[in-house]
Amino acid sequence: MKQFWKSMLKSPSGVIGLVILLVAVSVAAFGPMLFPNSPWRMVQRPFLPPFTLSTVPLGTDALGRDIFAGMIFGARVSLLVGLVSTLVALIVGVPIGAMAGYFGGKVDDALMRFTEFFQTIPSFALAIVLVAILQPSIYSIVASIAVVSWPPVARLVRGEVLSLRTREYVQAAVVTGQSNSWIILREILPNALSPVIVLASLMVATAILLESSLSFLGLGDPNLISWGYMVGAGRTVIRQAWWITVFPGIAILISVLGLNLIGEGLNDALNPRLSREGR
Repeated sequence: MKQFWKSMLKSPSGVIGLVILLVAVSVAAFGPMLFPNSPWRMVQRPFLPPFTLSTVPLGTDALGRDIFAGMIFGARVSLLVGLVSTLVALIVGVPIGAMAGYFGGKVDDALMRFTEFFQTIPSFALAIVLVAILQPSIYSIVASIAVVSWPPVARLVRGEVLSLRTREYVQAAVVTGQSNSWIILREILPNALSPVIVLASLMVATAILLESSLSFLGLGDPNLISWGYMVGAGRTVIRQAWWITVFPGIAILISVLGLNLIGEGLNDALNPRLSREGR
């Protein structure tokens, strides 16, 4: 673990990504305590430009709501959707990929055909259809993003398991009579986690973008404010009040950039040989 953190902190991209993520998580966790007022409440006249009043530093939207408060509360929703949907996708994708790679044969064929069924449909289009069918809510958004996110996890885990199941220590476990579940959980998956962890960090970024896109199209949870909702709410008045769209858009950009930098840092830390070869 010490070696991992030492390698992570040696990576400039990893350090920058960790700082960005730490700031975003701090804002999501502690921001609402500092700004207890509802982001839906009118606080000033509509379309107040940014940096005009100290009480509303980023201005107001078309209904006089505080943009700064909306961004703070929106951070919690956007990050929560990204993390939870990625966790659900891992819970679904890792077992499917592990079973397909370990058992092979008809089990592999059946599980991979099932996985490919979800990959034949563009992920964003499928997410839109699922949210529209289930009715827009935080739960339907998380479920829809998880449904379109797990197939790449399953394929990655399958490939790793296929390469590991012929190793000597796995064969030794088979010879000693260990059960298949014990071999998968104790011998194979711990050695296949490195690329999965890297992929997970990138999946969180993708999930935030998907949630923002859904909210932009009006398919977000109507009872919760998010960065995507704010961007969508300001698109019709972008010439008159650019700040309504620009500031939440910058928050999305920085968060996604930070998560991608963390993914690059994790790759350098968990796969040092590959990173050296790349250089």
